Amino acid sequence: MIKEKNNTTLTFEDFKTEVLNDYRIAVTSRECSLLGRKEVLTGKAKFGIFGDGKEVPQLAMAKSFQNGDFRSGYYRDQTFMMAIGELTPKQFFAGLYGHTDLNFDPMSAGRQMGGHFVTHSLNEDGSWKDLTKQKNSSADISPTAGQMPRLLGLAQASKIYRNVDGIKTKDKFSVNGNEIAWGTIGNASTSEGLFFETINAAGVLQVPMVMSVWDDEYGISVHARHQTTKENISEILKGYQRDEDANGYEIFRVKGWDYAELVSTYERAAAIAREQHVPVLIHVNELTQPQGHSTSGSHERYKNAERLAWEKDFDCIRQMRLWMIAINIASPEELAEIDAELKKEVLEAKKEAWNSFINPIIEDQKNLMALLEQISAASINHKDKIQKYISELSAIKSPLKKEMLVIARKILRFIEIPNSKVLLSDWITNYIEITQPRFSSNLHSDSDKNVFSVEKVLPEYADNAKADLDGRMILRDNFDALFTKYPETLIFGEDVGNIGDVNQGLEGMQEKYGELRVADVGIREATIIGQGIGMALRGLRPIAEIQYLDYLLYAIQIMSDDLATLQYRTVGKQKAPLIIRTRGHRLEGIWHSGSPMGMIINAVRGIHVLVPRNMTQAAGFYNALLETDEPALVIECLNGYRLKEKTPLNFGEFKTPIGVVETLKEGADITLVSYGSTLRLVEQAANELLELGIDCEVIDIQSLLPFDINKDIVKSIAKTNRLLVIDEDVPGGASAYILQQILEEQNAYIHLDSKPQTLAAKAHRPAYGTDGDYFSKPSAEDIFEKVYTMMNEVNPSKYPNLYQ
Repeated sequence: MIKEKNNTTLTFEDFKTEVLNDYRIAVTSRECSLLGRKEVLTGKAKFGIFGDGKEVPQLAMAKSFQNGDFRSGYYRDQTFMMAIGELTPKQFFAGLYGHTDLNFDPMSAGRQMGGHFVTHSLNEDGSWKDLTKQKNSSADISPTAGQMPRLLGLAQASKIYRNVDGIKTKDKFSVNGNEIAWGTIGNASTSEGLFFETINAAGVLQVPMVMSVWDDEYGISVHARHQTTKENISEILKGYQRDEDANGYEIFRVKGWDYAELVSTYERAAAIAREQHVPVLIHVNELTQPQGHSTSGSHERYKNAERLAWEKDFDCIRQMRLWMIAINIASPEELAEIDAELKKEVLEAKKEAWNSFINPIIEDQKNLMALLEQISAASINHKDKIQKYISELSAIKSPLKKEMLVIARKILRFIEIPNSKVLLSDWITNYIEITQPRFSSNLHSDSDKNVFSVEKVLPEYADNAKADLDGRMILRDNFDALFTKYPETLIFGEDVGNIGDVNQGLEGMQEKYGELRVADVGIREATIIGQGIGMALRGLRPIAEIQYLDYLLYAIQIMSDDLATLQYRTVGKQKAPLIIRTRGHRLEGIWHSGSPMGMIINAVRGIHVLVPRNMTQAAGFYNALLETDEPALVIECLNGYRLKEKTPLNFGEFKTPIGVVETLKEGADITLVSYGSTLRLVEQAANELLELGIDCEVIDIQSLLPFDINKDIVKSIAKTNRLLVIDEDVPGGASAYILQQILEEQNAYIHLDSKPQTLAAKAHRPAYGTDGDYFSKPSAEDIFEKVYTMMNEVNPSKYPNLYQ
């Protein structure tokens, strides 16, 4: 493992020891890759994707990687993780087998395929560790270039810590902003828009980022000539090179097999980024991929003989070995002895990892077989069937938990002896209860700062308070209170800074709190979210603003694949309590009035989705969220910024409870459920219906994820016996989710006297203009007539048809 250097002056013996240690790490990593492929091909592991061919540059990167630094990389970086002491061969194989115990696979306890790396940022209680005392890796994801947006935020955090005063928790996260965010990516993946978006943003922001491109000329089977203009990423990024007149990047190009030059290049890159906060791009070319892309195929299918021969000659470990011999660090015999020793060590580590994985399952298999033998002995009519299944189970030499459950659950179907049925059903139930959390836990925070820990605090008003303040001013004054209360809080987005956002909810905030805390950014939604994720991973409390809800689609992949899965894929060992602010619902036109809520809530499980009906409710959500450690999306009502609300006296303190509905009007005849802007139309229709004797109960959902944790909606339906869900998403969008929650989770169907119904927008995008809104989304008249029709079915004589 690479250790911190206290003295940069080395004797030759020290140098020799360090180089030999590096060589040992490289060979160990390569042996893991070679043996890992065999484990997949023999069926012990499902899939393998390894870092062979990239060992030497990763050693060089690790030498300049210091405590407090962060990595945001991809699935080739196993050598780097071994070099910083955060991955052992035994852990490597545990990840390959999918071991569901963090003690064996600390990367994800089997939730991600091998090659996805992480370090633990949190203590057992969910509190932060001192990240300045350890080397850090943000949790990898598989989507190509998906690590790039987060990398930007990890780097920007250093800039914030260096330049913003008063952050009380700073000492756990930064030492004067000296930390570097290190990114890695394959050359083919630089074709992705996320790469270019991040590169551009980092150059604008001037953050301490070192970006390594591992270039082996291929993206799976596709050559670089199909991937990159000029087949050379550093060549086409030359325009980013900084000069005397303008900021930009420092760009280096270095051969991936040249150990000495790699070490020198990374040292120079680190000094520039760490001291000057200038981003650096290192294009590491002439790399190889000895086993091809993954275990799914062979690179012999798409590389010609000349290329394969070159790869054999210029394998980075081979070239390092030749260099070591040439400068008398070691003889060929000494290196051969080291190779043989490490081969045995890796093989032993593999065996230990396999035994640790399989032996507990075999023990479960034995226990189940003993129980099934007991059940078989008592069986009257199905002994032969049970014995057949016992034989099947016995024949499985390396059982899966699934295979045991499949057999046990099939046998349960035809057991005729009550006592036997109880024994087996108890075993199945207990086994699932023990096992299921190993695959399903930690989607949300389990700490004492989760969203359910926040107590409701009502807004306080003067005795004679009137609704005379624009909603946008409620937000502005509340943000003002929050920025004062929480120095670690910052907000950024398109038009957020100078003009105070497009609806003036941040008017004057940049002038008061500075351009780093209230910041304008470019039009780049994916990296806006990435900035927030990275900064939240380093202890800041960012609010990332996406200007309109429709634009969230640019960022939905990063939200879904990275932020939403973070606590889950790290089994609660990392968190990023990012708040995403946006505005949506009813306005004008196809791309400024969308409500794609069904898409959003089904893509971002792991992120809370909050839908306040007015700006006081929204402000209360921000106040609540800043006391929690979970990510959330807050969608403000686009048409509510100029509506008048009462002025709270306790800005920054009142809190809207998360996951709790609010009954806006009580009634006896039908329950109307909605959220956001549409609620105003629902309330209007309910008042008009009351004139005809139809008494509606109106409920504001407030929070889609989580949904009605107190199950108050079913209590309303038990009283009214009827349900209408009003939603401005497309038919079957969020309304389908809402119905599922009410009917299945709350069992409201048992109280219904009529078919539960929904009223949604039309299937197309909303058309432009006031008429476009009226004919595209539910109107007050639509709501009135839908409710009236439902009541007509109940009592036609009292409520005759409106349309004859």
